[in-house]
Amino acid sequence: MPSKKNQAQVKNVEFYKSFHQSNVKERWSKQAIEKLFDLPFNDLLFQAHTIHRQNFDANTVQLSTLLSIKTGGCSEDCGYCPQSARYSTEVENTPILNIDEVIKSAQSAKAAGATRFCMGAAWRGPKQRDLDLVKQMVREVKALGLEACATLGMLKEGQAEELKEAGLDYYNHNLDTSPEYYGDVISTRTYKDRLDTLDRVRAADIHVCCGGIVGMGESRSGRVGLIHQLANMEHPPESVPINLLTQVEGTPLMGTEELDHFEFVRTIAIARITMPQSFVRLSAGRESMDDGIQSLAFFAGANSIFYGEELLTTGNPNTEKDQSLFKRLGIKSN
Repeated sequence: MPSKKNQAQVKNVEFYKSFHQSNVKERWSKQAIEKLFDLPFNDLLFQAHTIHRQNFDANTVQLSTLLSIKTGGCSEDCGYCPQSARYSTEVENTPILNIDEVIKSAQSAKAAGATRFCMGAAWRGPKQRDLDLVKQMVREVKALGLEACATLGMLKEGQAEELKEAGLDYYNHNLDTSPEYYGDVISTRTYKDRLDTLDRVRAADIHVCCGGIVGMGESRSGRVGLIHQLANMEHPPESVPINLLTQVEGTPLMGTEELDHFEFVRTIAIARITMPQSFVRLSAGRESMDDGIQSLAFFAGANSIFYGEELLTTGNPNTEKDQSLFKRLGIKSN
């Protein structure tokens, strides 16, 4: 009998094929994206930077701060995540933060220069009592003059509308990887589950924040498949976080061969070319990159970062280091 992972993989690929045959009008074919990946590095970056300048101020980066409002104890089996209850990591299952703690963190983020405050919870999906508390948090964040973003897992019918009514600006729900590779990483929710939540967010008129993680052992075709999915959404995400896997002891993906940072920058550049009007966020994994690689990523079209010393449960460059790099590069933040 096929393993649970293999069963999930087959189910995801079958859905992907039927979905594309019936619904998707391709703006970008896989072959076109493959050709971008095959370009000489300088040619690719020149093309990406040209497109970036046509749509954005090339010397401005948007700053978001991410706070874990509910850490650990998640029932999902995402192979990269130390918050899964299935893995033995140093992340403890803790209760949801109270409103005062969230307000204090949001105030600190604003004082440090962030314009968007993102709240993440380690849930498969929020229960109504959890959602009611998150809605209060959203209102308090908005009252500070910040944009509000949340990532709470899968949403049921009506929940996105409740978040919209509370004032939520962005909802993050990543595809993580291509449909073909997805079953190697996750078996407890399907690709269709993810797309259903994104459809609910879009229908509620909330901005979509959706990207993925590279360096999880996928081939280049897996990165092609991720970009193919994102770029061919009916409305591409307003925000596209590109994460580099941060390996955590105790998770199944610990020990995965590390992705070449130049390949990561290629992925940033291709996200910019294929989604020219989206914010492309240089997200998790920045702590492993030197200033030169991050600078190349900004040149390639990244114009958003997570700002602050921690991303949910993993490290991130501190604000002073980021500001120093911005000063050396002549980059403004907003």
